[in-house]
Amino acid sequence: MTSADGPASGSRAAGRTPAPAAPAPARPALPAGAGPRRGPGRRSVLGAGVGGLAAVLAGCSSKSGPVRRLRMATGPRGGPYHAFGQALAEALSASGQRLEVVPVGTAASVDNLRRLDRGSAELALAMADVAADAVHGEAEFSRPVPVRALARVYVNYTHLVVPARGPVRTVQDLAGRPVAAGAPGSGVQVLARRLLRMTGLTGDRAVRTRPLGLAESVRALREGTVDALIWSGGVPTPALAELARTLPLRFLPLDGFVRPLRERHGAVYSAVTLPAGAYGMRAPVGTIGVGNYLLARADVPERAARDLLRLVFDRRRDLLREVTAGARLEPRFAVSTGDVPLHPGAVAHYRAAYG
Repeated sequence: MTSADGPASGSRAAGRTPAPAAPAPARPALPAGAGPRRGPGRRSVLGAGVGGLAAVLAGCSSKSGPVRRLRMATGPRGGPYHAFGQALAEALSASGQRLEVVPVGTAASVDNLRRLDRGSAELALAMADVAADAVHGEAEFSRPVPVRALARVYVNYTHLVVPARGPVRTVQDLAGRPVAAGAPGSGVQVLARRLLRMTGLTGDRAVRTRPLGLAESVRALREGTVDALIWSGGVPTPALAELARTLPLRFLPLDGFVRPLRERHGAVYSAVTLPAGAYGMRAPVGTIGVGNYLLARADVPERAARDLLRLVFDRRRDLLREVTAGARLEPRFAVSTGDVPLHPGAVAHYRAAYG
């Protein structure tokens, strides 16, 4: 079956649709000090102790040494973060490196940053807005988290989805209606809250949010217990593509919210476009983009970070195949991690590989 789409919307980033992989540029620009505008500096990173990590990261990285194991906080099983973690673990296992990644199922971004902070994971995936909050000790974080970026790996597209034959045709039509707005501990929930604050729907007109993950949100929309769902992920997101085969969907344009979000929360948000053809849509729809970062604790050894990134770039097409269509992992974009400073191992990798 084909699904219906909402009215086409012009995006400020015209033509910014998912594109096929392109050759990586030769010389990505690197920050001179690899430090954020706020938060801990480079010296504190290099001086960080590894006591809490020693039990997990035992051994050296030579081929004759023991395997170095890194726990990776991903997301719910069946979701894109967990798929990336599984693909990375399998690629490392097949590579013969003395490095192992162990994916850990989580609630996603906020949960992942908290696990990095308390040392129950060494690696994590998180949305850029949540990672910036963690670095500055804002929003969901009571103090700065000493997290470091390895790469920006791909961009999420925000989906505000309603039944095509239902009464909701604009964001303002959500007044007083139940909306699935992301699971607790997820970056989707953070973005949904920020987006809904911008709508001006307050008091009796306030949206009634439901804290549901993607699978539960899809089920609730199908059953009619919510009138809309908010999701941030790759295009197409398999669960939504499957829903569109049985329930015609409309995707509401959100690109008009990009500027106020950037003014209030910084450049972690951008204008992107859900392309015509995705989910059966007949026209493109402008929406909000937000990057996804591969992150590490500051005390992950530099050599381990370099080895990991070497494999990520060697196998980038395979790693992203099950996550989002048309994603590109290129050095000039990978180093664009905003206020989250690059790990010293990442700086060393990019300089050695690309000059």
